[in-house]
Amino acid sequence: MDKKGNFDVLGIGNAIVDILSFTDDNFLQEHGFAKGSMTLVDEAVASSFYAKLGQTTECSGGSVANSLAGLASLGAKTAFIGKVKNDQLGAIFTHDLHAAGVYFDSKLATDGAATAHCMICVTPDAQRTMVTYLGACGLVSELDKDEELIARSNILYIEGYLWDAEDAKSAIRASIRTAKQHDKRVAFTLSDTFCVHRHHYEFLELIHNDVDILFANEAEIKALYKTENFDNAIEQVRGKVSVAAVTRSEKGSVVVTKEAIEIAATQPVHNLVDTTGAGDLYASGFLFGFSRGWDLLNCAQLGNKCAGEIITQLGARSQKPLHALVA
Repeated sequence: MDKKGNFDVLGIGNAIVDILSFTDDNFLQEHGFAKGSMTLVDEAVASSFYAKLGQTTECSGGSVANSLAGLASLGAKTAFIGKVKNDQLGAIFTHDLHAAGVYFDSKLATDGAATAHCMICVTPDAQRTMVTYLGACGLVSELDKDEELIARSNILYIEGYLWDAEDAKSAIRASIRTAKQHDKRVAFTLSDTFCVHRHHYEFLELIHNDVDILFANEAEIKALYKTENFDNAIEQVRGKVSVAAVTRSEKGSVVVTKEAIEIAATQPVHNLVDTTGAGDLYASGFLFGFSRGWDLLNCAQLGNKCAGEIITQLGARSQKPLHALVA
């Protein structure tokens, strides 16, 4: 895809290659990883853990990148800013994003850390536990900010995972300032409860001051407002952002605005395979509808459908075109 014309959504996020493997609870306990969590590790731990995995499947990932691929499959025009190294995994990531129809032209790193990769352990109940080496993806800096691209994109979408790197954090803040200058919407996903705990006060400040559309799951929104009560968390986020879209697995999702709280029910999924990417694809559906001026309940319902589709497949990139779900 070329850079001509305008984009519905521009994403800034971690450029990661996912390495998926089926494991069990005992394997996770043996290696000290909390089931359902995302743990950051250094290159040595990543290499050691990878060697202990069974058969694996490699596919490009990264939360925002997954959402953009989903958006493109729905029919939106999308672009991505992220960092990979000029290595084998970097080539895989770039190829897969282009093949999905996402514009990606960030400068490749030629030295330093390798392209990021995330080892995703899928247990028999379809839960995923992520062991992540951030590598080159944390090297995003203000030099990667593309003011022209931001100005020609209707929504700037950012993932909380990227907040772990100081240079990336500066790039995000600068990109948000540019987006606001051009009267663009800013969307943000909390990404993970452990991420929320690490950056709690900074996230609150960012969300309350700069974010228009917030994505979270039930655990993340409760972690953000330090409460065990879901309804209490929803009341606290109400009015702090224009829209908060909160997923609740089989309970569907809740859309919160200053004026209303709406519940979008979802259909049961009987052929559950892997929950990887459910939140990412929910954001795809929601942002697709939002970019086209749909009412928020319809946005959430499409998000539910996209999430329901991806959890019947292995990995976070749909092997089937998603545009049929729009109808």
